[in-house]
Amino acid sequence: MPVATTVARATDFLPIVRAYAAEPDEWPFAPRFDPNRRWYGRLAVAEDHEVWLLTWLPGQGTDLHDHGGSAGAFTVVSGALVEQTVRGGELVNTAYGAGEGHRFGPHFVHRMVNASDRPAVTVHAYGPVLAAMTRYRLHDGRLSVESITKAGADW
Repeated sequence: MPVATTVARATDFLPIVRAYAAEPDEWPFAPRFDPNRRWYGRLAVAEDHEVWLLTWLPGQGTDLHDHGGSAGAFTVVSGALVEQTVRGGELVNTAYGAGEGHRFGPHFVHRMVNASDRPAVTVHAYGPVLAAMTRYRLHDGRLSVESITKAGADW
C-alpha cells in the first residue's frame, strides 16, 4: 500500500497584492512620498503573511536583497519600476508598469528601482511575515552577503 503524503502548497501572494491594489480607498492610510528615502507602511498582517504599501520617487531603489526566507509578490499600483535580478553573474532588468506584478520564492534575490521620471506606488506581500532581510553585493559576477537586518531592530 503506498504511503500517502501531503504537500503543503505555498500561498500565492500575487492575488493578495492585486486585491489590495484594486481597493486603495480601503487602505488604512494614504501613500506618502519622502524625498530622502523610500516610504513604506504595513497595510495588513495575518497569521501567515503581511502586506506593505511602498512609494518610490524617481531614482529611489533598494539594494540587492532577499526576504530572509519569506516568499512574496508585488504589484505596481501606479508608475513603473524596474526589477533587477542576477542571472549568469550579471544584472538583468525587467520593467513593470501599473497593474503588473511578480511572485517570488523564499530565496529570491532582487533589486527594485524607480528608473522613470514619475513617482510609483506598489503593494507587496510576504509570507511568513518578514523576520530578516539579507543585503548582497554583486562583485565579479558573484553575490556576497553585505548585511543582514532584523525586523523590530532595524526597521
